[in-house]
Amino acid sequence: MTSATVTGRETAPPPAPATERRPGRVRHRPTRSPAAERRRRVRTRIIVAGIAYLVTFLVVLPILWIVLLSFQQSDQILSDPFSVQTLTLENYRDAIATLPLVQMYKNTIIIAAVAVTIGTTVSFMASFALTRMVFRRRGVQSALLLYFLAGLAVPVYVLLFPVYRLDLALGIFGTYAAVILPYAVVSIPFNTLLLTGFLRGMPGELEEAAIIDGAGLFRVCWSVVLPVMRPILATVVIFNVVYVFNEFPFVSVLINDPDLATVSLAVSKFQGQYSVNYGGMMAAATLVLLPQLAIYAVLQRHVIAGLTAGAVKG
Repeated sequence: MTSATVTGRETAPPPAPATERRPGRVRHRPTRSPAAERRRRVRTRIIVAGIAYLVTFLVVLPILWIVLLSFQQSDQILSDPFSVQTLTLENYRDAIATLPLVQMYKNTIIIAAVAVTIGTTVSFMASFALTRMVFRRRGVQSALLLYFLAGLAVPVYVLLFPVYRLDLALGIFGTYAAVILPYAVVSIPFNTLLLTGFLRGMPGELEEAAIIDGAGLFRVCWSVVLPVMRPILATVVIFNVVYVFNEFPFVSVLINDPDLATVSLAVSKFQGQYSVNYGGMMAAATLVLLPQLAIYAVLQRHVIAGLTAGAVKG
């Protein structure tokens, strides 16, 4: 008799012998030699440099073409715009004789200085309130921020008629204030977007330490926050000044006095009802464009520093 019949229980079958597991093959990537790695890096740098030079060429090409056309007569521009055989300075003589460039630059600088000051100040106060002050409801803070940023989606041409009617009602049509107020208001959404992004990455311990030392709200903003925000404020100011220099729709509608014309209206002086002086137009565009490019080239490091200042938390 088996043991199962004696004890009344079935014995468990003996365990199967454990099978040996073979270790899996580990695939190693073939190591590159230092020479191959060096060649790969060189190829990568060449490709990146080639793309950068191509993009730069595409950006600079229209500017170079404008400069070339400014040395040609109007009939030659229409017939053979790429010719370099008959170049002349007559267009620049006509532009300097026709345009009051000194008065235009004076008007533009006055409008830009006042509009940028108002827009930057309001944007800073709004950004500081949206990022530092505590709201009872979180949704109110988000709604206010979206309200400011919604201005980025409104085209300038939609605002022309309402602003025109407001200027007439306020009695400021045809004055500096007619364009200063729209410029300041239009710049607020973009400024708020940049400033709020910077303030969110700025540590609040600096302001808390100043408050513990007895500083008030104005003292905190003036002595603590503003010095840290110099890079982004420089970027905001540069962008807004360039916008005022290039803006055309508002100033063409709201300024009817030739003595208050800005540099953005210089090109339109060479367009008549039945004819267009293309050579003079290109020369005027060059005279307006080159100073802006020079200013931007000198201050470009401030623009880059401001845009990247709040990108990395230190």
